[in-house]
Amino acid sequence: MNMINNQFIINKFGFLGEDFSMELQKNAFITDIKAKTEIITEGQKVRYVPFLIKGSIKVYSLNDGRELIYYYVRPNDSCLMTFSSIFGDYTSKVYALAEEDSEVMLVPVAVLHEWLIRFPEINKLFYHEYDKRFTDIMNMVNDAVFHRLDKRVLNYIKQQILITGSNPIKLTHREIASNLGTSREVVSRVLKKVENEGEIIQTREGIKIPVNENVR
Repeated sequence: MNMINNQFIINKFGFLGEDFSMELQKNAFITDIKAKTEIITEGQKVRYVPFLIKGSIKVYSLNDGRELIYYYVRPNDSCLMTFSSIFGDYTSKVYALAEEDSEVMLVPVAVLHEWLIRFPEINKLFYHEYDKRFTDIMNMVNDAVFHRLDKRVLNYIKQQILITGSNPIKLTHREIASNLGTSREVVSRVLKKVENEGEIIQTREGIKIPVNENVR
């Protein structure tokens, strides 16, 4: 566990004033999470609400061993679905996994309940999170319903490059298949097809989007 990062507090919570900053220093703490570490599972009791300082967290559900990704938590964001659980039975409805080495600030749910009363302005943060997460989920649904698998695979690769800043990026065919709800064999065929079309380059270092391609 690390001391609270003062710059992170200023950037994320500065508008709430000095009293709130002191409350954060007293009640929250920062911890490091290694890449590919499971943070919470479906059905697990939620004890803390996370705020991501650096790294990336994948939020998803599982069905017959296949993943359905809802969204990625990026630096300066929180996990909306974890936050929403504290208004119910404190039980997580999702899985969350650190995609890369991450640094997270954790706030106990009992403390956050108190803050919502004492510092009502904090609700602005979660309205903003809701808007971003709703957009992410709508994009995911549109991708699954309206786009062919080759487009979905390309979008997934570009998304991972944007999140990690790595191009090429290390992704296995099995990993892509699991995240898109298909089979490794199908993904391998799709990757070969889009490689022949010049959309990607597959090397020992990983999958690369050519520099002349737009990854946004």
